[in-house]
Amino acid sequence: MSGAYFTPHPVAATLVRWAVRERDDRLLDPSCGDGAFMVAHARCVGVERDAATARFARERVPLGEIHVGDFFEWAERTEARFDCAAGNPPFIRYQRFAGETRERALRLCRRLGAAFSGLTSSWAPFLVATAGLLRPGGRMAFVVPAEIGHAPYAAPFLDFAVANFSTVQVVAVREKLFPELSEDCWLLFADGYGGETREIRLSVLDRFAPMHAPPHAFERIDVTEWRDAWRRRLRPYLMPEVAREAYRRVAGSGEALRLGAIAQVGIGYVSGANEFFHLKPSEARRLGVPEAFLHPTVRNGRALAGSALTGADVARWKAADDPVLLLRLPKAGSLPSVVTAYLDGEAGRLARTAYKCRVRTPWYAVPDVQVPDYLLSYMSGRKPSLVRNDARCTATNSVHCVRLLQPASRSRLEAWGSPFVDLSCEVEGHPLGGGLLKLEPREATQVVLPAPGLLRPVEEEACREALAIMRRWRHRAD
Repeated sequence: MSGAYFTPHPVAATLVRWAVRERDDRLLDPSCGDGAFMVAHARCVGVERDAATARFARERVPLGEIHVGDFFEWAERTEARFDCAAGNPPFIRYQRFAGETRERALRLCRRLGAAFSGLTSSWAPFLVATAGLLRPGGRMAFVVPAEIGHAPYAAPFLDFAVANFSTVQVVAVREKLFPELSEDCWLLFADGYGGETREIRLSVLDRFAPMHAPPHAFERIDVTEWRDAWRRRLRPYLMPEVAREAYRRVAGSGEALRLGAIAQVGIGYVSGANEFFHLKPSEARRLGVPEAFLHPTVRNGRALAGSALTGADVARWKAADDPVLLLRLPKAGSLPSVVTAYLDGEAGRLARTAYKCRVRTPWYAVPDVQVPDYLLSYMSGRKPSLVRNDARCTATNSVHCVRLLQPASRSRLEAWGSPFVDLSCEVEGHPLGGGLLKLEPREATQVVLPAPGLLRPVEEEACREALAIMRRWRHRAD
């Protein structure tokens, strides 16, 4: 999502009502777009980077004050202060939130006491910089991405918020505020700038409805518990308390292990030119490439079905003439003439211009090719698959490679696929657009593997219910 997606009127009007207390309150929208928030309050100031959009906003809000330019640059030099702020900041991911704008934003946030890494999305610095323009006691109400509930880069913002506002309330909304986008959005309300709080209020709504004030029903989340027990994540609080307590009890017991305690989890290899390095069996035969230089590989998570990947699976792929043979060449030593002919052919000349090929020596030796004990799906629909690698395949970075630290630990993986472990994947992973669950390697190492019989019957049932809830929140029904 970016600033090009404007906010529906009911959402904008609701957030302005939350922020504005008096008719004379001065309202700031740091990324005003088409003026959707400004039209709801006459005494308003907006900043918009796009000149054409700003002209449209001026037509909608003729009495408003609109500045055209970079918000962070404006925030650094303005002396204006505001009673409140509301808006929908741009959700620009770190890959595009770059250059001078990002440096200026991070510098301004550091001055205000919030330290973000270079991986932050733009909305979090936007809100910190906006808070810095509030008068003591000021308020702000914003659309925020649901990533506020789990993304590591969101934690510094929430740390800043509880240290600088007397009230911090996050409103989780399950149904999409922007149905045409894959991005899920929640709402944020912060009140009493200049104060501090030891709790985060979390309201959980199935769907948005216009409101005159932030929801009165909320759970009080102790900041220390949020930081320590849940590693600065709000998403686990979507589960019922009984399930959270069961999860914490099992995870903290001496009879449960995190996956990272018994295995290494990492990404597969990056070829740099997949079409060149992955051959169909018919193509390998036509070229005459010796089998010694070909290794069966898993190209994506769709290949991970069942509990084990076997030789029969590989034979089926070959019979279908799928491109599942990795051209695995050594860094040193001579190569058969048929291989060098392929490397020097038209496809090879094109492949070596790809970035990953250009920066390695020799360009044709794919690095980090390994044969793991297990293969784990990186992104999944209903639940992640952990498959024993009996076929001794390698894998691309579309799946994770799992290597046991000790062969005797294999029995602990028998818990995989149980409701508790499925729930652990939901808790430790995070949702991706389109109903997918994503498990980064770091997240996968945190998945909890309980010993047999560790869960009480009532806890097992609570975990099943919580699992269904967490899947619904990422728009995936059982």
